Amino acid sequence: MTRTISYAEAAEEAIVEEFRRDPKTVHLATDMDHTLLEEFGPERIRQLPIAESSFVGASIGLAGSGFRPVANLRMATFAFVAMDQFVNQAAKITYMFGGQRTFPILYRMTVGASKSWAAQHSISPYSMYMNVPGLKLILPATPYDVKGLLKTAVRDNNPVISFEHMAIGGLEGEIPDEDYTIPLGEAVIRREGTDVTVVALAKLMHDSVAVADELAKEGISAEVIDPRTLVPFDKETVKKSVAKTGRLVVVDEACITCGVAAEITAMVMEDREIFAGLKAAPRRVCGKDVPIPYSPPMEQFALASRDDIAAAIRELVA
Repeated sequence: MTRTISYAEAAEEAIVEEFRRDPKTVHLATDMDHTLLEEFGPERIRQLPIAESSFVGASIGLAGSGFRPVANLRMATFAFVAMDQFVNQAAKITYMFGGQRTFPILYRMTVGASKSWAAQHSISPYSMYMNVPGLKLILPATPYDVKGLLKTAVRDNNPVISFEHMAIGGLEGEIPDEDYTIPLGEAVIRREGTDVTVVALAKLMHDSVAVADELAKEGISAEVIDPRTLVPFDKETVKKSVAKTGRLVVVDEACITCGVAAEITAMVMEDREIFAGLKAAPRRVCGKDVPIPYSPPMEQFALASRDDIAAAIRELVA
């Protein structure tokens, strides 16, 4: 049996179910989650001062002491004040201890733009964390995926960061009634096609599917792939698709410079067999290299649009 719930509800269910499953789970955040507090009590559900470096660091100590902390930073911009704890501590501590201790931590933060929350509240910085060995990164784009990936992340014995796009909290989708998890490192093909491969992240995956449906009326067959996780990354699904289509478009809301789109493009181009079979140079459709403006029209101008995605695909198949 399945039921339809929102992305935000699916994420909440994942945390509640994992907290019921494992009494060693604890929750840290700057605001109180009263749903969790009511069921699990103040010993496990902690409201903390607005000092992200403190509870990002505290979660490392908790994990090393046998707990499974979930630290919700709310917005990705708030995480920058805790970069030392992320980069020098959480990511490296298992290696520094020679693997003698595991550090199971789930860090959650929202990414993206489109709500006119301006530059200090709108960003998609996951490529920064991809440059740090020792962190696993998930980027769920549907209610089914956010629940399954969060449950997997809570059970993982390594630090995992979940990037959840702020604009899709109300997106609804079907999830099964029974317990399930989604393995990290398994992409999913959202729409099959033969002319061009579109690798699209987070909210822009939904936009890319919509664009692909429209372009089908023009006789263009686009295959849309949702990576779902960035570390580990499912290289084989992407490579197999590009080997079939001979064309690649990577769509990401983050800034174009040094982003995930560049890494995916390089991964494909470095494969000699795939490179030899390319029918056109790959394209990146990304956000502009500017701070996200507050003005709604300017915000939309800074972000990749459906028109941008369609134009890139048409250019490749022309």
